[in-house]
Amino acid sequence: MAEVTRFAQQRQRRGLLALWVFALGLGAAFLLAVGYGAVAIPPGRVLAILAAQAGIELPWDFTRQEQAVLLAIRLPRAVAGILVGGALGVAGAALQGLFRNPLADPALIGVSNGAALAAVMVIVLGGALAAILPPVVGQALLPLAAFGGGLAATFVVYRIASREGRTDVATMLLAGVAVNALAAAGIGFMVFLSDEQQLRDLNYWLLGSLGGVTWDRLIFAGLPMLLGAAALPLFARQLNALLLGESEAGHLGFYVERSKRLIVVLAALAAGTAVALTGVISFVGLVVPHVVRLCVGPDHRLLMPLSILLGASLLLVADLFARTLVLPAELPIGILTACVGGPFFIWLLLRRKKRGGW
Repeated sequence: MAEVTRFAQQRQRRGLLALWVFALGLGAAFLLAVGYGAVAIPPGRVLAILAAQAGIELPWDFTRQEQAVLLAIRLPRAVAGILVGGALGVAGAALQGLFRNPLADPALIGVSNGAALAAVMVIVLGGALAAILPPVVGQALLPLAAFGGGLAATFVVYRIASREGRTDVATMLLAGVAVNALAAAGIGFMVFLSDEQQLRDLNYWLLGSLGGVTWDRLIFAGLPMLLGAAALPLFARQLNALLLGESEAGHLGFYVERSKRLIVVLAALAAGTAVALTGVISFVGLVVPHVVRLCVGPDHRLLMPLSILLGASLLLVADLFARTLVLPAELPIGILTACVGGPFFIWLLLRRKKRGGW
């Protein structure tokens, strides 16, 4: 008993240390993301500008140009990076626990491609519709369509996989592959129909970017994204129980089917609105939970909040490189995340093959 207690205390200390390290890492990534670029703003001036908005004076002077660049351009971009990275990270952690499959991510059940298809249709076909709508509705049309497309794809996958009130996880995975293929075909058809200007927008949007984020767009997409990302960690105990199997989780007193439905809907909400805001950013939902799991183990009570922190940090750093590597141009952020996630995915497959974990 003493040995078990000591082990539990060690895990608790390790988890608290990881929370502090990941939180400090996010703070450092935020200061770097808002401070560096074509106009460099030292960390002290960043803090002074932010404090000045609350009426607090700090002993660092700043110029009007630095203030304008930070508040109007970099700050909404950084906030979007935190929200999108955190949402994709925690959605990936939740789906990996739900499917008991470490290769799962939000794209697996069609969320990303469903959202992308709806948004591409708005870009190619929705110009006339946006022109006759009120300005507020027109601005919200793209994120609303992307969110609706992600939810629709998730609903189709869920209905295919459900029978007599129960959801078969293996069928859901296969249905996700089929829905993703159909959505990819639809995206290809929309690309075929697009003109030259639309094609430029589509290519940049399908590779993901934080460049077009404004405070107005954050209001429409950020709140539902925050809701989904904040609610998913509340299901940590259910996901821990599901690791033992669905029957075992039911014997422990959890409503398995209801929990599965809510987790899928919340993951679709988080990932779908993330795609609506920044386009398709791949591999974050796959890589982040694995890195966290290597650090603290499979307990979702730690895994999910840490995935939010690491996902936000990863996307801020990736966006910093996207903005600065090829100045004055900007790389799509999806290229950078794929360059990290692709090799990591191959390493993961080789590692599982070596252990015989197929």
